[in-house]
Amino acid sequence: MNSLHGVLDQLYLEMMPLCSKLIGVAQGIAGFAALWYIGSRVWKHIANAEPINFYPLFRPFVLGFAIMIYPSVLSMINGVMKPTVTATAEMMSGSNQAIARLLKAKEKQVKASDAWKMYIGSTGEGDRDKWYKYTYDNQDPAEEGILEGLGNEVRFAMSKASYNFRNSVKEWMSEILRVVYEAAALCINTLRTFNLVVMAILGPLVFGIAVFDGFQSTLSSWLARYLNIFLWLPVANIFGSIIAKVQEKMLILDISEIQQNGDTLFSATDTAYLIFLLIGIVGYFTVPSVAGYIVNAGGAGAMTQQITSMVSGAAAGTTAVASAGAVKAASGAQHLMGTALGLSAGGSGTDRGTGGSSRNTGSYMQDKILGS
Repeated sequence: MNSLHGVLDQLYLEMMPLCSKLIGVAQGIAGFAALWYIGSRVWKHIANAEPINFYPLFRPFVLGFAIMIYPSVLSMINGVMKPTVTATAEMMSGSNQAIARLLKAKEKQVKASDAWKMYIGSTGEGDRDKWYKYTYDNQDPAEEGILEGLGNEVRFAMSKASYNFRNSVKEWMSEILRVVYEAAALCINTLRTFNLVVMAILGPLVFGIAVFDGFQSTLSSWLARYLNIFLWLPVANIFGSIIAKVQEKMLILDISEIQQNGDTLFSATDTAYLIFLLIGIVGYFTVPSVAGYIVNAGGAGAMTQQITSMVSGAAAGTTAVASAGAVKAASGAQHLMGTALGLSAGGSGTDRGTGGSSRNTGSYMQDKILGS
C-alpha cells in the first residue's frame, strides 16, 4: 500500500508541467480583463475630476506576473504545506515501527507457550506426547491402551483444531479489516491527488479570471479549496496514527494474556478493538469535513446560501407582519360593525318609547359611524 501512495505522489509531480499549456491562455484573459479594470477606474476619476488612485490599479499587474511565474507560485504553496504531510507521516511511521516490534514480541511469547508447543511445534503438526503428559499429569504415553489411544487421537485432533481456530479467527478478521482500512486511506489519497492535479492545471485560468470585476473572490476560493484538499492527507495520517496507537495497546494486552494464561483468546477486548477499527475505517471518509474545520473552503457558495437564508427570513417576517395587520384590521372592522348594529337596534327601541327626538339622535349617531 505504501508503494501506491508513492505512485500517487509521482503522478502529481509528472502532471504539473501540463499547467504551462494554459499560461498563455490565462495571460490573454488577464490582459483583456486588465483593460476594462484599469480603463473603468481611470475614466471614473477623470469624469469626477478626481486625482487618479494608482494603488488599486496594480492588482492586474500583480496577477499577470503571478500567471507568468505560476509554476513557482504553485511550488511555493506546496512547499509551505509539505511539512504538514511530512510531520504526520512520521507519526504513522513511528507507530508502525512500534507495532512491528510488538508483533515480534508476541510471536516470541506465543512460541514459548505450552499450547503452541503442543498443538503447533517446530514441525507444524504438534506434539502428541507433550499433550498427553499435559492432559494426564505427566503420565507415560506408552501406557495407554489401543482404544484409549484412538480416543486420545480424536481428542488431540479436536484440541489442536480448536487452538488453531482461536488463533486464526482473530488474525483473519484483523487482516481483512486492515486491508479495508488501508484501502480507505488509499481511496482518500487518490481522490486528493486527482483534485489537486485538476486544480493545479486550471490554476492559471483562475488567476486570469480573477482580474475581472466581480470575480475577485474566485482566487481566494481557489486557494482555500486547494489548501483544504491538500490537508486531506495530513488528517488521514493523524487518523491512521490514532488507530495504530490503539492496535499497539491491544498487542500489549495480548502479550500479557499469553504470559499469564499461556494462550490468547478472542475476548471482549478483541471485539472492542475490531469495532474501533471499523469506526476508524468510517472515520477515514470524514477526512474532507475534518479538513474543512482547519481551512473553510465554503467561499461564495456559503455566502450566497447565507444571503438567501437572510432574504427568506426577511420575506417571512414581512409576510407575518402583513398577515397580523390584516387580522387586526378585520377584527377592528367587525367590532365597528357590531357597535353600529347595536346602536341601530338601541335607536329603534328608544323611538318607540320616547318619540321623534330619540329617533333623530339614533340616526345622527349611525350616520357618524358610517361616515355620512
